[in-house]
Amino acid sequence: MAETIAANKDKRIVARPIKQGKLSSIYRSRWFYFMMIPGLLYYAVFHYAPMVGTLIAFQNYNLMKGIWGSPWVGFDNFRVIFDNPEFLKIMRNTLLISIYKIVGNMVPDVILAIMLNEVRVRWFKKLVQTITYGPYFLSWVIVYGLVFSFLAPGSGLISTFVRDMGWGQIDLLTNKDFFRPLLVLTEIWKNTGFGAIIYLAALASINQELYEAAVVDGAGRWRQLWHITLPGIRDVFVLLLIIRIGGILDAGFDQIFIFLNARVYDVGDIVDTWVYRYGFERLEFGVAAAMGIFKSLVGLILVIGANKLAKKIGGSGIW
Repeated sequence: MAETIAANKDKRIVARPIKQGKLSSIYRSRWFYFMMIPGLLYYAVFHYAPMVGTLIAFQNYNLMKGIWGSPWVGFDNFRVIFDNPEFLKIMRNTLLISIYKIVGNMVPDVILAIMLNEVRVRWFKKLVQTITYGPYFLSWVIVYGLVFSFLAPGSGLISTFVRDMGWGQIDLLTNKDFFRPLLVLTEIWKNTGFGAIIYLAALASINQELYEAAVVDGAGRWRQLWHITLPGIRDVFVLLLIIRIGGILDAGFDQIFIFLNARVYDVGDIVDTWVYRYGFERLEFGVAAAMGIFKSLVGLILVIGANKLAKKIGGSGIW
């Protein structure tokens, strides 16, 4: 009986037509393609369909006439951007703040992840993770409220302490020299715990036998860190660096818009705040859209360049 059933199974297997080529490969993976549909719809509806709105970058856009009724002006909106006397200033501010944030954020993420990976007391590790993750879920409005409560001139905790000690008045929120460091420090405080999660996942994927072999060979903790841990997270670091370089003209609108004030405009006015003023205050939507296209093109070029450089130097990249 068992031999008969096995023979019938063999016949069914032989009788099924064997599909070859790309169509057969797609058919075999049809359920995986089916699961891609929600993601593709999301990008089609929320990312690609709104790209039709970039047409207003080439128009003198009028809200009453809409996209199809507004007059076309060619590249005049781009000329407005490049001829603007503030263009060089906002580009310099944007690049400097972005570079400060890239350096100031990525290194603490790696250090925190390595330190947490070395902690063997489980409850202490969870406590540190909870404390460091918490600020990520706060909005920049709340973060600024906390900073203001500490640094407000005349009423902040630190300002009052400094004044009571006889060290004079401090006004860090409106000081040009402290504005950019203040942005970087608050960014580190808010995002380092969350950024370390990715590196912790990369550290968990390192083969533990490498560490055991290193111990047998007499390698100490620093040797293991240098020859096993850091190479193990190198690809993740390069990947995140390329992504951040691609968004170098996105210096963080939410944070800077809240922290910005008239006294620090020279060092804090960036592309996004400039676009906000043109788009919503002056109703120059065409100029704002043209700046958005310019940012996207610069980001695309930087991502491609950074990816090629990463592959040439380290042998790995995004694609």
